[in-house]
Amino acid sequence: MTENHAAMIEQLGRKARTAARALAASAPEQRNRALSAAAQAIRQAEPEVLAANRRDLDAGRERGLSSALLDRLRLDESRLEGIAAGLEAIAGLADPVGRVLAEWTRPNGLRIRRVAVPIGVIGVIYESRPNVTADAAGLCLKSGNAVILRGGSEAVHSNRALHAALVEGLKAAALPAESVQLLPTQDRAAVGALLAAHRWLDLVVPRGGKSLVARVQQDARVPVLAHLDGNNHLYIHAAADPDMAVEVAVNAKMRRPGICGALETLLVDRARLDLVPALVDRFGEMGCELRADDGVRAVDERLAPADASDWETEYLDAILAVRVVDGPDEALAHIERYGSGHTDGILTEDEAVAEDFLARLDSAIAVHNASTQFADGGEFGFGAEIGIATGRLHARGPVGVEQLTTFQYRVFGSGQTRP
Repeated sequence: MTENHAAMIEQLGRKARTAARALAASAPEQRNRALSAAAQAIRQAEPEVLAANRRDLDAGRERGLSSALLDRLRLDESRLEGIAAGLEAIAGLADPVGRVLAEWTRPNGLRIRRVAVPIGVIGVIYESRPNVTADAAGLCLKSGNAVILRGGSEAVHSNRALHAALVEGLKAAALPAESVQLLPTQDRAAVGALLAAHRWLDLVVPRGGKSLVARVQQDARVPVLAHLDGNNHLYIHAAADPDMAVEVAVNAKMRRPGICGALETLLVDRARLDLVPALVDRFGEMGCELRADDGVRAVDERLAPADASDWETEYLDAILAVRVVDGPDEALAHIERYGSGHTDGILTEDEAVAEDFLARLDSAIAVHNASTQFADGGEFGFGAEIGIATGRLHARGPVGVEQLTTFQYRVFGSGQTRP
């Protein structure tokens, strides 16, 4: 970290801290106007944003990015409209600031109220996906927080174009433009300076690959809200509906293989090995490579052999590990050993088995008879998400506007003094 980087972060931090105070005092309607105006500005800037994205895609191809990573990076008219609509959806959410979380009166007459308030200044460090620029900014703005964004070099032009539109929305609502700031450099040393800025940042949220998140967790001097990886599992139980099990498994992996909610390991009950040929057919049609243990390969010789590393790998690509298990206990043991606590679940028509399985499953998101790709703030009704948290403190699962608030105790008296 150089002195120049530290000075730059201090300048950004001071502006963000001032903006955060203005946001905390702003009316919900004003923040909603900013979000709606930003959505409209993104629509109006569609040619510029898509041209910037094409520059990023061309550079990504030259750098040899995988098809999955290019898909994460790509914007088109439909995805850009989704980004704008996402901001409008956030504007339509209930205001998370000022909620009375609890209230009580003490014997001495003191009234105590626990009230939701903004966290303050949030740093978001992310890779590849330019939609995170708008999602993170929108969620922070709605919850009254200022944000400093640091996107990946892969999406630098897309991020700058989207940020410009977001600033237009802030100005239209007479809110500080510094409420949403984008780190002006891609120098990795600047990230170190940001992570050390405990005076200016109250929370850091990393969103990206395992190496990025690991670095943030190791180097940050401020609290971190994160997940390290998404090694997600589905277990096909003996009582699973055959057709549904195949369809859900295929969707969980192949809808978008490069997102953190994608399925990475499929566990098949020994009683449901009859589904293996159908699974091989469907995944094969979609270009997905299956790597299986000996028990599964004995059913279908088309399968490639898996090794120990496959059980602990987050592929983020069209590769799926498949393993046979003897019942829910063995499935849970496998998930406990290899899973990352992100999103895991069971496919079964036996409700009692499902309830027991979910109760013993130590994951941030536990699903029954549904695709792991629903691990998304928008699908949860949060409007969007700033990331998925797999820790146990403050927030867990999709992090939306409510999770971007903390609380304050407000004590109301009538002249009481403590004896």
